[in-house]
Amino acid sequence: MRLTLSSASALLRAGARSARRTLGVLGLFALAACTGIPPATAPGPGLAAALPSTTPPIKIGIALGGGAAKGFAHIGVIKVLEAQGFAPVVVAGTSAGSVVGALYASGMSARELQEKAVALDETRIRDLQLSSGGLLLGQKLEDYVNEQVGRKTMERLDKPFVAVATRLEDGQRTVFAQGNTGQAVRASSSVPGVFQPVTIGRYHFVDGGVVSPVPVDAARQLGADLVIAVDISSKARGQTPASMVGTVSQSIAIMGQKLSEAELGRADVIVRPQVLDIAGTDFTQRAYAILEGEKAAAAALPQIRERIAQLRAAREQAVRVARQNAAQAQYQACLDQRSRLQKISEKVTGLAGRDGACPTP
Repeated sequence: MRLTLSSASALLRAGARSARRTLGVLGLFALAACTGIPPATAPGPGLAAALPSTTPPIKIGIALGGGAAKGFAHIGVIKVLEAQGFAPVVVAGTSAGSVVGALYASGMSARELQEKAVALDETRIRDLQLSSGGLLLGQKLEDYVNEQVGRKTMERLDKPFVAVATRLEDGQRTVFAQGNTGQAVRASSSVPGVFQPVTIGRYHFVDGGVVSPVPVDAARQLGADLVIAVDISSKARGQTPASMVGTVSQSIAIMGQKLSEAELGRADVIVRPQVLDIAGTDFTQRAYAILEGEKAAAAALPQIRERIAQLRAAREQAVRVARQNAAQAQYQACLDQRSRLQKISEKVTGLAGRDGACPTP
């Protein structure tokens, strides 16, 4: 092939430019070596490695609503949840739900709860004392609960537990999370007109069902990721209650229906045992109530599994995004840490970030 004078001249100029670039790069590295500037190195594991490699488990909470003798249904619900690997780790209770919730939070299994329910003698929790405040004093209920939980205070129970009551002076929703367990349950269960109000400090307290029939929000405040609400509250169905207790219970249920609808809307899953026909004072149907709790919980299992899968998928996606962002930030920090001379050499060679010192995320 024949080279013209002009093409030969162009080749010589290109070669000269290449030589100058190479000499410049060598000079820069030589200068860096002479001045003791260390080469860029990849940073340590950093933030990306500090993030969890697996997603934490979903924390299940249960909100046990009020309903007097219907509360035995709560035991059936807990039995099924435990058997299916969905045992609640935080517990909130209102009224009858606070009784079952306290015993469960103390470390009892669902089967132990059932044994306690079957053996329960009503006289152990019923202390008749006529007064203007109510028919029952409630001290026996407080003593019974404290005996069953080993006289542990609320903060010492095996599972986080709260009981919801209503402050009589101003109607304030009150969530008891520490102190005398039996007293908190007694306050939460003090149906107006049936139990005498409970005095704690400067205030008096009555049944939590007046302000929070099913304590979904309390369970969420305990840190539950998923809240299973158990609704056993009475509904006005055009029937006249047969007893004074029934009349009071239905009146409270009517007052709390709108509140209950709003709070139940914030639950992930609602379990509704079919126990509306059980009278509030009918302890003879405890076995039937437990069975209905089991049936209702079994029917809700597909919804529980679906909701857990949704929460787990969302959490895994959040972890992936966090790790990607952390890796990108770590990579950028590595590039930013490179010395001025190294950055100049990268501009000359066009190899910024591609020398292996800063691993590409």
